[in-house]
Amino acid sequence: MHPCRALYPARLPTPCSLLPQFGHSPPLTYFTSTLLCLRLTPASIPDSLPAATLRYPITDLRVPRRRRVTSAPAAMLPENAVAADICATAISGGVATFFLLLWEQTAKRGVFDQKLNRKLVHISIGLVFMLCWPLFSSGYQGALLASLIPGLNIIRMLLLGLGIMKDEATVKSMSRYNDYRELLKGPLYYATAITWACVVYYRTSPVAIALICNLCAGDGLADVVGRRFGTQKIPYNRNKSIAGSVAMASAGFLSSIGYMYYFSKFGFVDKSWDMVLGFLVVSLASALVESLPISTELDDNLTVPLTTILVGSFIF
Repeated sequence: MHPCRALYPARLPTPCSLLPQFGHSPPLTYFTSTLLCLRLTPASIPDSLPAATLRYPITDLRVPRRRRVTSAPAAMLPENAVAADICATAISGGVATFFLLLWEQTAKRGVFDQKLNRKLVHISIGLVFMLCWPLFSSGYQGALLASLIPGLNIIRMLLLGLGIMKDEATVKSMSRYNDYRELLKGPLYYATAITWACVVYYRTSPVAIALICNLCAGDGLADVVGRRFGTQKIPYNRNKSIAGSVAMASAGFLSSIGYMYYFSKFGFVDKSWDMVLGFLVVSLASALVESLPISTELDDNLTVPLTTILVGSFIF
């Protein structure tokens, strides 16, 4: 019989001697508790192993490779990580630019009230941008390239707010009183907070989800609902309403849960009731701080992200 023969696959105990000792040949020991199909090369068989002990042709030893899991959107982009992230940046930037131009046109044409139009910008841009995060790769490269989109908007707000660049449509869609200097406050804080969430926390952190959801959905809907249904004011701050605060906590909390499920589909986070409870606490804390007079004196786009980061860092 040919010397290059092998044994049948067998369920082996832990540990076990795969082959008996013959002469001075050492035993071949393998630690396993599952069904193994062992394939050996002829070179791996000792010279002292008798040919009679072998039955089937021996091939090479194959070790299964660990499969790399890639999100479905990212799988449609080029295999090269840098090229894929550049494509993802172009796509995300195009989507964000589309919504910015859309709200600029509605502001220019007077489709919505100026205050409502400003809040539509506030609500949509950050949430739509976060929907594009699965397009990017994991790690710092993906986070940094993704942060270029809100990061460039920081520069844009500075140029517009300082009067270096002129864009009346943008000023009208993002300011309360058509004053370009307003862009150095709320809009600048808004872009900075989203950039920070992207660079520091990114898509695997519940803090990033809570920060953007409470800033965009929570704070945005608080103003819309408060103006329409906010007849009953908060005793310690007559500029805020109970309806607006309830809307903020609810919208921030529900949108956070929605993005938790969204990111869990790609394996970025593990959805759990503990995370849901954490989102509830963060949203309540953000709504409470937003209702305080200090938020009116400073800016909601500054106090809400700071509160989310502080509370979320203790909870998550």
